[in-house]
Amino acid sequence: MYFPWWFVPGLTSPMLIAVIAVLHVLVAHYAVGGGFFLAREVTYAYRTGDKDYLTYLRRHARFFILVTVVFGAITGVGIWWTIGLSSPLATGLLIQTFVFGWATEWVFFVLELGSAFLFLYCWGRIPAWLHQALAWIYAGAAWVSLVLITGITSFMLHPGAWPATQKFWDGFLNPQFLPQVVARTGGAFLLASLYVYMHASIFLDQERLRILVQRRSSLPVGLGVLFVGIGVAWGFLNLPESPRAVIGSAPVVTVFTLLFVALTFLVIMLTFVGPIRFPQWLNPGFAGVLFLTGLAAFSLAEFIREAIRKPYVVYNVIWGNQVFTSDLSRLRREGFLQSGVWTRAYVQNRFPELVEDGRIVYSRFAQLPKEARLELGQALFLHHCNDCHAGIFGYNAVAPLMRGMEKKQIKELIVNLNDPYFYMPPWCGREEEAEVLAEYLATIVPPRPKDVFAAGGTQEFFPQAASATASSTSTGFAAP
Repeated sequence: MYFPWWFVPGLTSPMLIAVIAVLHVLVAHYAVGGGFFLAREVTYAYRTGDKDYLTYLRRHARFFILVTVVFGAITGVGIWWTIGLSSPLATGLLIQTFVFGWATEWVFFVLELGSAFLFLYCWGRIPAWLHQALAWIYAGAAWVSLVLITGITSFMLHPGAWPATQKFWDGFLNPQFLPQVVARTGGAFLLASLYVYMHASIFLDQERLRILVQRRSSLPVGLGVLFVGIGVAWGFLNLPESPRAVIGSAPVVTVFTLLFVALTFLVIMLTFVGPIRFPQWLNPGFAGVLFLTGLAAFSLAEFIREAIRKPYVVYNVIWGNQVFTSDLSRLRREGFLQSGVWTRAYVQNRFPELVEDGRIVYSRFAQLPKEARLELGQALFLHHCNDCHAGIFGYNAVAPLMRGMEKKQIKELIVNLNDPYFYMPPWCGREEEAEVLAEYLATIVPPRPKDVFAAGGTQEFFPQAASATASSTSTGFAAP
């Protein structure tokens, strides 16, 4: 409501963020873990004088730069583009609150880029000690970038004392900061090893080097498993009450959580049984299955982390429909359409008869023709609900969720939105607005399946139930 809505048919704009963000995260963690892999292995190869291994590492460095710098930069820009359009209120809050953190991260990002390109293009042209130093500079800068970004993203899940103090460090050093740094560092080590296994299985012909790479990767794999386990458990214990409840209440999140645990266990078992215990098993097929399983587990973890924030974008600060939690009472009093610059301008342009002295007169809604009321209802849906729900079809489409409901039922659900579903934001408008929204939604709701009995259909088969219903209390429960 504070900004124009961005309509992404079928997928919804938050899911578009999720698609781009997951792709970026999968690469960004390889940029951190892979940086430590190259620094450690180049140092080892120089120390042992293994020229064949150095030749392979140079080849791996080209692949690493192509994936992390080129593809990573494209998806990174894509994230900013999508969040700026679909979640401008939360994006603006993060920029204003953490401008110092973002600026610091950009310094280390430039340091990453410079050291990465120098590391690759100066290969064989500079002394070994300087070449190794560039590798370690890159690895350190990449990890600091991870730490800085994690402080900002973990703020969204649990801002800690920030809502009361509005201080940078209270927001950055939030209760989820250290757990997520530990988990993401472990994820970077583990995910980078899967990239290394896949690349080595395809491009390394010498069995000696293949076995060397796999055995040298056992340490980061072990550290990765340890850090991920500690970080995830620690983060779960530090979760606020509502995100914990979402895990067990939202069926999709529950299933994805169980699937994440299963896939993570499978990755650990395949890694220890394959590359570490039996290195000769690591052919492209095995490495590919291991790699894809790891990507799936990591992607599920990112989806779960985003999903459990419901009903917030920023916990206890911004609702999922881009409304400040502190504005709820005012919006219910003054009106959702009236309180937004864009919505108020829309009403004044399309329905000038509803506006007097720059304010919307809600008592005039009832005088509008049906077509106008439906248009207003659609506008309310797009600004209040479109961030999470598609309309008739698509991801989390609202029409199938209300199948068979009538206008009266829909309105009752709207005004009590977060009572039955705590993971949904509350209704942020006046009753007159809920009326026209319900009227619009009633036109897109599909009918109840004909082979499913309605509540009144029990009378024919259970006359005792009908009798009990007749003597029920006003709450709808049968009298004892």
